[in-house]
Amino acid sequence: MNKDLINKAIKASILAGNEILEVYSTSDFQIETKSDNSPLTIADKRSHNKIIEVLDDKKIPIMSEEGIIADYNERKNWDLYWCIDPLDGTKEFIKRNGEFTVNIALMDKNKPLGGVIYVPVTKELYFSENTIGAYKIDSITEVKDIDELINMANKLPLQNNRENFIIVASRSHLSTETQDFINKMQKRFGNVETISKGSSLKLCMVAEGNADIYPRFAPTMEWDTAAGTAIALGAGYNVTKADGITPLDYNKEDLLNPWFIVMSNGFEI
Repeated sequence: MNKDLINKAIKASILAGNEILEVYSTSDFQIETKSDNSPLTIADKRSHNKIIEVLDDKKIPIMSEEGIIADYNERKNWDLYWCIDPLDGTKEFIKRNGEFTVNIALMDKNKPLGGVIYVPVTKELYFSENTIGAYKIDSITEVKDIDELINMANKLPLQNNRENFIIVASRSHLSTETQDFINKMQKRFGNVETISKGSSLKLCMVAEGNADIYPRFAPTMEWDTAAGTAIALGAGYNVTKADGITPLDYNKEDLLNPWFIVMSNGFEI
């Protein structure tokens, strides 16, 4: 059943990506400022509406950044639910650098069962499901059956022969604490490269094996990370709180994430 639901989420992400690209090709993003001072565009709204159209069968609750968030007393009783960021990386969208994604995660209480991350500009697709692992397709524009998708995809992590230690960090939210962590790793490993990326592509880089660690010592919300957490876990990586031990959990009363780290199993902070 979960594979079928992930297939549905893949369809939703591709169709939502098409909505985003239609706006991306125009000169008017209709930018608003939300109560937390983060930007909102018409692309965020159109993506949200398309995802809801595809996923909303009245049986599985939906938590979306651009939707009405259910009260904790209601959602604490949810078993299966969707956690969605219709356009992750709105700042990158506005900058027109292509580093924005559609994030959809299938959640079971406080943990992800699977996730989908679609990159509209490059057509890259990342997906995972807890019984099959995590996969990447370099370019896809049409919806296919998930078994066909698996046959087309590369299983994560990808093979690479690099020797340097790579830290991936936020392009728009590099905090002082993150820079201190990078300095600590440089002292420890010597040959350290830092790469900046927008949106959930940072989690994808670790899941691919193209980065060793992603420290996030700045605010994020659950919908920012749920799909990426699913993909990282599916690829065999850990997503923990800043202590490097405690797993990141979901559907909390306060949907703000604690600081967290994405890293390989066995890595000690």
